[in-house]
Amino acid sequence: MVNEALLNRIREALMDVSPIYEKRMFGGICFMVDDKLCICVNKEEALFRINPDDFEEALEMDGVRPMQQQKRIAKGYVFVHEDALNDKREFDNWINKALEYNKVAKASKKKKA
Repeated sequence: MVNEALLNRIREALMDVSPIYEKRMFGGICFMVDDKLCICVNKEEALFRINPDDFEEALEMDGVRPMQQQKRIAKGYVFVHEDALNDKREFDNWINKALEYNKVAKASKKKKA
């Protein structure tokens, strides 16, 4: 189940961003900006794709944890608990980090059908 309140806050924050579309992934809704994963929302967290150079510093912040697939840490992807996004300045900071990195991030390779 997706956190509708958080999802709508992120939709509103991204309403002037183009090209953008939503896609179901990782048990939630992801915002694909310029065909690249940028932000996802699930139950009580948002996943932000940030610059891998900022990854370690981000993990020191309250409510932040790394994205982990099996035993592998996905450097540059962090989950931020909704409680850490209540402050508008912090919320905007995370949105901006994801959008800034999106400009230089590489798109995932398309899988062949």
